[in-house]
Amino acid sequence: MEIIESLRWRYATKKFDQTRSLPQEKIDILTEAFNLTATSYGLQPLKLVVLNNKVVQQQLTEHSWNQQQVADASHVLIFCIENTVDEEYITKHFDNVKAIRNTAEEVLKPFREQLVDSFKNKPTDEVSTWATKQAYLAMGNLLTVCAAEKIDACPMEGFIPEKYDEILGLTDLGLRSVLVLPVGYRANDDMFASFKKVRRSIDETVIVL
Repeated sequence: MEIIESLRWRYATKKFDQTRSLPQEKIDILTEAFNLTATSYGLQPLKLVVLNNKVVQQQLTEHSWNQQQVADASHVLIFCIENTVDEEYITKHFDNVKAIRNTAEEVLKPFREQLVDSFKNKPTDEVSTWATKQAYLAMGNLLTVCAAEKIDACPMEGFIPEKYDEILGLTDLGLRSVLVLPVGYRANDDMFASFKKVRRSIDETVIVL
């Protein structure tokens, strides 16, 4: 029940305490959790930008529909997708599998070739949509970890990715921003922290067959 209580405690933080910063050990937990997130085929077509720079955070706020959480949070996590998932990328993944697990080439080859052929024939926008879905998996995972670690967070889609990409130099890294997660500690005067959580009943949302 401890995780359930943590999820009840969690809310989309509307106001962060500007005077408090997350310790490095908390950031380490979040980055490790990001890296351990399940992804389709295990390909991890994602990268996480960990931003802890108030000047840049303030600059990004303008391109986040002026949501002050971006400026006031201890850190801002930006979920990015790889612009290119091609044969080279897939081969590198399988080389990593081979190195870590010592899996024989004859075992890996059929699956690797299947994925290479599959992605080669996918339109670019389809690959981007697929990768973006993996980013949502990662954010969902991190929201749960934040709740368990008593880290406040505010998941955000409301920002201008092109501006983030430009300011953070993501295009040059072959990346595109898709989600934003300011993290830190809630302000004492954030009235939303005391609001009761509004959810439909389990009977309305869960179907048992």
